[in-house]
Amino acid sequence: MLSSLPQRSPGQERRSPALTPRTWLWAIVLGLTGQLAWTVENMYLNVFVHDTITDSPTVIAALVACSAIAATVATLLAGAWSDRTGRRKEFIAAGYVLWGATTAAFGFVGVDGASKLAPAADAVVVAVVAIIALDCVMSVFGATANDAAFNAWVTDNTTSGNRGRVDSVLATFPLLAMLIVFGALDPLTQDGQWRTFFTVIGVATALVGVVAWVGLRSDNAPRASGTYLAQVVHGLRPSTARANPRLYWALASWAVLGTSTQVFLPFLIIYVQRYLEIDGYAIVLASVLLGASAVSIAGGRLLDRIGPARAFLPVVGLYAVGLLAMAGVRGMLPVILAGIVMMSGFMLAAASISATVRNLTPPDRAGQVQGLRMVFAIMVPMVVGPFIGAAVIVGADATYVDLGVVKQVPTPWIFPAAALVAILTVVPARLLTRATPPDATDPLTHDVEALP
Repeated sequence: MLSSLPQRSPGQERRSPALTPRTWLWAIVLGLTGQLAWTVENMYLNVFVHDTITDSPTVIAALVACSAIAATVATLLAGAWSDRTGRRKEFIAAGYVLWGATTAAFGFVGVDGASKLAPAADAVVVAVVAIIALDCVMSVFGATANDAAFNAWVTDNTTSGNRGRVDSVLATFPLLAMLIVFGALDPLTQDGQWRTFFTVIGVATALVGVVAWVGLRSDNAPRASGTYLAQVVHGLRPSTARANPRLYWALASWAVLGTSTQVFLPFLIIYVQRYLEIDGYAIVLASVLLGASAVSIAGGRLLDRIGPARAFLPVVGLYAVGLLAMAGVRGMLPVILAGIVMMSGFMLAAASISATVRNLTPPDRAGQVQGLRMVFAIMVPMVVGPFIGAAVIVGADATYVDLGVVKQVPTPWIFPAAALVAILTVVPARLLTRATPPDATDPLTHDVEALP
């Protein structure tokens, strides 16, 4: 077992490193670009499959689950590797270039191409297998660059005194990325120009990787000791979890929150567009994204002030209220208002639990903890959540007709189902609080837990 790491006092951890303008610049450029690519994979790829290959919600759920597993394994391996080398820049830069290339390749997969490639086989099945395989490859590169290296870099370059601000800004990027894609590129998808759509995002991601190779400082991150294999499996050992209960209860809280969002998020665009039949759905989503992002950024300082862990359950409550409101509203304005409440609560909850996990991360194991984060915050939610949503959709059995073809459509029941899952965050969050040493002033905000 790896030796325990010396803990730093709150004062030491607060003083270094400082949040410089250069740190903010790279956090924004790399974070936002990464979320542009993830938006394409997490949301528009589902729409692409629904519109051009199959309307089966089970296929979409399988697509999400397989990519999540691939991304998690990649983050575990790459995170430990980047800890071992102590260098994040190379993983970020090369990863973004390859990530962009594979994103662009989505536009070359389709039923027509599959029928030509394998004329004796079911073209739909071949296309489904091809898109899942390509999605897994893309997820490996994206997870290496963004989830493992970039998130570890953020931990290396922030402190417990400013992580609430940083994570509250980073939490807005998934929604801001959706807004950018909707505003600039959604007309391409409406016209069926999927190849151009994927190429634009892919090229932009790759270019940022090239810029990062030139401009990102190659700072040496703290290095972990021990063998590479020991680093990879260390965080998965039960003994490590028993020795670090706060970190693992925080990760468990994140798993429940993430599962809740994945019940509805993969189907959200299809729901707004096909079930609510809102012609200006891009306006709805843009309004929600801007409003929720403003709330999240404004709430960042509050998270730092009261402690991100203490704020977690209240903002989860706000998120649950928004989910229940979404189930009952119809029409553009009511959907916008309910959506702002829902997504504001979600982003603040994601920021608070992310900052809590960073605060409990040992300084030389930031990459390793990113692998754990992927297990709890990405793989478990994206394997479990979409299948819950798919089961709710199949059970409701609502359909619509598109060019003479009857297709299943998501119903409002996905939102109450997500709210029920969100309520379960009370269990790990309360255990997280009880695991706090009683004599600590604010340990979940300022303490750094050492993995044994």
